[in-house]
Amino acid sequence: MIYFETFSVPTADTLFLLILSILALESAHSIRFLYQHFLSGITEKSLNVFYYACSYAKVDYSRFMNTTVRIVLKLIPDSLQTQPVFLCVDDTMVSKFGTKFGNVSKLFDHAAHNGSNYLNGHCFVSVMLCVPVWNGDKVYYLSVPLGYRMWQKKESKLELAASMIRQVMPEFHSKDHVIILCDSWYTKQNLISIVDEYPNLDLIGSARIDSVMYDLAPARTGHRGCPAKHGKRLSVETEFTFSNEKTGDYYTGVRRVLTKIFGNKEVLAYVTATEKEHGTKRLFFSTIFPEDLQIFCAWQEKAPLNQTGSDRMKYIPLLLYSFRWNIETSYYEQKTFWSFCNYMVRSCKGIEMLVNLINISYCAMKILPYQNERGDKNTCLEFHPTNSKQVSYVLSLIIL
Repeated sequence: MIYFETFSVPTADTLFLLILSILALESAHSIRFLYQHFLSGITEKSLNVFYYACSYAKVDYSRFMNTTVRIVLKLIPDSLQTQPVFLCVDDTMVSKFGTKFGNVSKLFDHAAHNGSNYLNGHCFVSVMLCVPVWNGDKVYYLSVPLGYRMWQKKESKLELAASMIRQVMPEFHSKDHVIILCDSWYTKQNLISIVDEYPNLDLIGSARIDSVMYDLAPARTGHRGCPAKHGKRLSVETEFTFSNEKTGDYYTGVRRVLTKIFGNKEVLAYVTATEKEHGTKRLFFSTIFPEDLQIFCAWQEKAPLNQTGSDRMKYIPLLLYSFRWNIETSYYEQKTFWSFCNYMVRSCKGIEMLVNLINISYCAMKILPYQNERGDKNTCLEFHPTNSKQVSYVLSLIIL
């Protein structure tokens, strides 16, 4: 079994049946629901066996991420091997009532629309992989969530995200460019520092608008004394020259800067504004420069990336940031259609195991339309549950 090859045979068999039931019922309201409506009809295993496999089995489910990466990287056709791949980082919250769940706590939710910005529940940090595939004659970035880890107060979400990226980075040893995409909450030193650990890893992220930036260090004058480490402090209000035309929905200014959160490393800073004079401004940083990227802009399915001419090449890192939104779409789909929030397991380990089993099932269905037996340009296929070849492929992601 691909995902469970290091597990004991009974545990692997039990977890496989759980995934099979999730795929068959297209949801996972609870383990009891899966057992009553599917599992009890195909196995003599008791309900407690499935609870035990999730909560107490001595297994390392964090390795699911590495297996998913290896499967997804095989989907990249030879003609797109030089294109960058992306690792989107974010977190999502699940509201829970009661106090019997492990690690349930009061969390701040900036996106809440219920009259209060606080909820009782769990917070999950996740990483999503985006890889290029062919969709007809256009390049489409397929987005596949790699896994979830429950945030616990013994470590920060930044440290948890960094550990997840460290775990999967060995799988990208053959890729020239792996780029982390994250919002302003994650564009901080604890996560940024991981970029220096891998030569093929970069980061593009939004940042606080008041982040401290400096101009590049001036040329040495030959006078006595220590040379200046950086130039004057820069302001997003006055130090950026905006483009004459909008790129997408925004006017954009860009320049090379130094900033402490990147360890005084030279990076690109982008400032976007809805209006040149009084529009709302946002700040973005990129450790990768346009001249270092090899990306087929004209073939991209996504606008305005496919409208980027030679005069707008300097904006490519900023345009690539738009792929980060795919992780928000994944959260919506898993919560709405795959019962991500409905788990009833109490222990932290059991909860993490179940949500990652749901994620494996979701990934299998995401990958299926882009699997092409011919091995040339990937073609988007429609899934038919009665198609034995397609069903066999979904199961082959889990079974050898």
